[in-house]
Amino acid sequence: MSTVDSQKRVLSGMRPTGQLHLGHYHGVLKNWVRLQHEYECFFFVADWHALTTHYANPQGLEEHVIDMVVDWLAAGVDPDAASMFVQSSVPEHAELHLLLSMMTPLGWLERVPSYKDQQEKLKDRDLETYGFLGYPLLQSADILIYRAGHVPVGADQVAHVELTREVARRFNHLYGREPGYEELAVAAVKKMGKKASKEFSVLRTAFQQQGDHQALEQGQALVRGQQNLSLSDRERLMGYLEGSGKMILAEPQALLTPAAKMPGLDGQKMSKSYGNTIRLREPIDDVAKKINTMPTDPARIRLTDPGNPEKCPVWQLHEVYSDTDTQAWVQQGCRSAGIGCLACKKPVIDAVVAEIEPMQARARVYQQDTEAVRAILVQGAEKARGNAIETLKDVRHAMGLGYR
Repeated sequence: MSTVDSQKRVLSGMRPTGQLHLGHYHGVLKNWVRLQHEYECFFFVADWHALTTHYANPQGLEEHVIDMVVDWLAAGVDPDAASMFVQSSVPEHAELHLLLSMMTPLGWLERVPSYKDQQEKLKDRDLETYGFLGYPLLQSADILIYRAGHVPVGADQVAHVELTREVARRFNHLYGREPGYEELAVAAVKKMGKKASKEFSVLRTAFQQQGDHQALEQGQALVRGQQNLSLSDRERLMGYLEGSGKMILAEPQALLTPAAKMPGLDGQKMSKSYGNTIRLREPIDDVAKKINTMPTDPARIRLTDPGNPEKCPVWQLHEVYSDTDTQAWVQQGCRSAGIGCLACKKPVIDAVVAEIEPMQARARVYQQDTEAVRAILVQGAEKARGNAIETLKDVRHAMGLGYR
């Protein structure tokens, strides 16, 4: 693949659902906080995606956007390390979605596993809409517009990334090498300056004629170091170096996120729809109350009754929050009736409070200054649009719309 730097770029998004809970933190946000220091990250609020299932009830959408981004910031997503923005603030997503829809077979969308699954789960809503059918392609546009090399997803979302790869592959097959590619690549070499141009030509010859992979790596590093070149020119040079054409759209890879181990208060997956969550901004007294009233092993009717931690939802929280010594204490004390259920819950309460208190302190700063949150989103959108416009320019050109 000749697309420059895509392997260093990550794209991920989240529908605006208002305040987030610990399931979101352990399932997504902790990973984002780590990735932002390893990749160039674009994190977006998927407000258009929210409308694919909630188009009839958009009330509160703006409030949900701000609430969710406050929680991102509270969790440690850093606007100086990652670009955060609202999807609808970058209209290039929509144009690329439209252009891709011209060449994407209908059957590809109908076979996406979540299409029929969501229709089954959301029977109370009319989802016989183009927006719902086409949302996987909009997801593809979200990724492809940034030429993102990696998309962090759970195992259940890999099919969406595979669809994106197929769409990119079909696009590149249909439109192939951009018109005038050789001339544009030669012109880009000249823009590097006399010394760098000569070095590039030597390295290109060494790789293409002698198969010298070290020369290829040196040439790629040389291109990446050219700050005066546009992204398009650098991509052309990567293809020219390798002897291939410029790939207009890069095929992304699924970056598998470790399965979230955050159980809800009832032992099921933590989810707002189950009413079993602890919000990141849950009042501390409510956290203690919620955990203290969690169901436990039904065999422990009296304090003297031995229990089995494997049958207790609280044990699942210990697996997330407790060290090995505490876990051993729980196992021994529960099975021997040596500790009561409230005593067992106390270390979990302490650990959860210790985790969310710093987040809540950071959240209060942004809650009191929502204009700062909006400014972060505007700044992120400006950077995102710069990259999106560059990609869309290439796509238009490839599809014969270069006259715009």
